[in-house]
Amino acid sequence: MTRVLVSVLAVATALTTRLSQRDQPTPGVPFGVGERFTYDVKLGPFKAGRGSMEVTSVDTIRGRAAYHAVFRVKGGILGYHADNVMESWIDTATITSLRFTQDFEQTGKDRKKFYDIYPERAIYQEPEKPEQPSVADPLDDASFIYFVRTVPLEIGRTYSFDRYFKPNANPVRIKVLRRETVKVPAGTYQTIVVQPMIKSKGIFSENSKAEIWFSEDANRIMVQLKADLPVGSLNLYLT
Repeated sequence: MTRVLVSVLAVATALTTRLSQRDQPTPGVPFGVGERFTYDVKLGPFKAGRGSMEVTSVDTIRGRAAYHAVFRVKGGILGYHADNVMESWIDTATITSLRFTQDFEQTGKDRKKFYDIYPERAIYQEPEKPEQPSVADPLDDASFIYFVRTVPLEIGRTYSFDRYFKPNANPVRIKVLRRETVKVPAGTYQTIVVQPMIKSKGIFSENSKAEIWFSEDANRIMVQLKADLPVGSLNLYLT
């Protein structure tokens, strides 16, 4: 149940392209302070807990205004329990990551990570560790989902981005699979199904076969998510 929320599949003949100028996110973004979505979480066929993603505030990070986005999945099943939180601070002007934290509490294993990210210098740093090289216009696992909501997703296309803040995990590929009508507890939605792939461990790794269903409207709400994880099939449904 780790690393929920991004960080999307094309048919075999899809054309892989680099992000062109027309794909750049517009100044207006489809999210803002007060946006909050909740999800039923299932492991396989079993209800396992609740999830949420929200923009809680605009904070100031090193003098820059930043959306504070929080992702949480909490629950468990058959002796496995988890309370996983990711937080991202996203520059409101450039939609780049300024700070990223992970607080994963799982049965038999706890993990905390804290990264300050400096887009202007293309570096990132963990507390009491040396600075590490990053990339231009960096994004983290959480902020990537918000960024994808700003991209014009064309069916059958594969997008490629060298924007993950740890360079060795690039490129991040976003495959746009299909349109699909889905029914979730919140209602029935016409969606665009995408698959994110990051060269790292976690929910969007190349082996997880994760898919995200975004609403096919101006809001691009994450309606549904499915991924194969070592603990089983993880599924989120918008409530």
